[in-house]
Amino acid sequence: MEKITIALVDDDGLIVSLLKDFLGNQEGIEVCYTADSGEMLKEKLATDSALPDIIILDLNMKGINGVEVTEYLKKNSPSIRVILMTSHYKRSFMGFMLKTGVSAFLPKGISPLELLEIIREVYDKGFYFMDDQLGTLREQISHKSPKPSLIEKNKLTEREIEVLKLICFQKTAKEIGEKLFITPRTVEGHKNNLFIKTEARNIAGLVIYAIQNNYIEPNEIPLI
Repeated sequence: MEKITIALVDDDGLIVSLLKDFLGNQEGIEVCYTADSGEMLKEKLATDSALPDIIILDLNMKGINGVEVTEYLKKNSPSIRVILMTSHYKRSFMGFMLKTGVSAFLPKGISPLELLEIIREVYDKGFYFMDDQLGTLREQISHKSPKPSLIEKNKLTEREIEVLKLICFQKTAKEIGEKLFITPRTVEGHKNNLFIKTEARNIAGLVIYAIQNNYIEPNEIPLI
């Protein structure tokens, strides 16, 4: 069974120790390393040959904060999915967090078992919304938002639109492939084209794009 590799980045040693012990004992999960600062994380990424699948990152750290680390990762290691955690959680931060490219934005008070489920969701689908966050997006993102004028080269194909809609319905590459009778690899190719054409930074960005461009209605997004 292929393992999900995790890196933990937090300047609170107790939280890191507890999370490492808990996640390290879960089937299909491997904590590859920990770091107590953004600077240490950069050093590890520069020296380690293999990148982690997911980084669980504290928002408030001494030195480089979680937002700055996320921006660095999205520029230099875009394949890594970021779960950002904070003890100062506010739903109003959601829009900004999505723009920075995080896959999930969580309060530190979340239970370990729920965190485990979210890790697997992020690994499989690329993003995770909590119910209250999804409600906030439905309230704030109007399907009547002005549609950007796209130059012809950025126009989505019919197949890309089909893939985009299924992504919004939280389908994995395998599920999309089965639905459209194409391979998961072909699905990933369409997904990459969607990122390029829409300029979205992550799956959540694709969802927002689909709503703003009337490919789906906000109330069509299923609850997590």
